[in-house]
Amino acid sequence: MSETYFQVVVRYQVKPEETETVLGLLGEMAAATRMEEANISYEFFQGVEDPAQIVILERYTDAAGFAAHREYEHIERIGAAQIIPRLERRTIQTFEVTADA
Repeated sequence: MSETYFQVVVRYQVKPEETETVLGLLGEMAAATRMEEANISYEFFQGVEDPAQIVILERYTDAAGFAAHREYEHIERIGAAQIIPRLERRTIQTFEVTADA
């Protein structure tokens, strides 16, 4: 039996003086996102070689679930208003995945 889900990979390069603040905000974002109906998982990782590099792995039931995620109030309140201004750059990649269960 196959399981299908929507994988999102986000890469942040944080302004060095903002790294600890962004990590704290991501903790809040993770907690809120994990409560979303279509969210399967939300994890973030700090780079070892470059501590200002953060990778976020998000998994949703489908593309519509990710689209719904972008409409939640915590995306504007935490992500757009507080995290994005603290970044040097950001990339987002999306993948549809079929995995054998």
